[in-house]
Amino acid sequence: MFSLRTAWPSFTLPSQPNASSFKCHDHLAANHTFTLVDSIYAFSDGSFARIMPLPAYLRMIMEFHDHLDMHHNIEETYVFPVLAQKMPNFASNERHKNSHKVIHAGLDKLKDLVTGWKEVPTTFSPATLRSCLDEFKSPLFKHLEEEVRDLSAENLKKYYTLEEVDHLPM
Repeated sequence: MFSLRTAWPSFTLPSQPNASSFKCHDHLAANHTFTLVDSIYAFSDGSFARIMPLPAYLRMIMEFHDHLDMHHNIEETYVFPVLAQKMPNFASNERHKNSHKVIHAGLDKLKDLVTGWKEVPTTFSPATLRSCLDEFKSPLFKHLEEEVRDLSAENLKKYYTLEEVDHLPM
């Protein structure tokens, strides 16, 4: 029988999470997206061809698109409405939702480009891809930094008790 206890290396969590462990988690959560976007961007000059074929690179881009799209849909449907009850930055038409709109305009364009390149690979244009990524890379990174800050343990303490945080849909 499969068990996470036997499948994962053993480690001990602190009995009381401290500021350092929260900062580490916040950093790791955002760093994954930063690293993925940086990789996609770095390879957008065509250098992906040294390590993978175009279909694999396009699949990598679409996996990023699908992941971020799903992540934002979950946030807007389940997380932001709850946070907005106490945290104004998460209300409708506030910073985080507005950031999502800007990011998704770029993601939608990216999806259309990748779909076309999958259908006709000879039309792939590194310059067009990089231009598209340039349109939403900065807003995405700014949004991630704001989200990490706004959802940090230090900031959540201003609005919630520890018991309330345990019940947030995150």
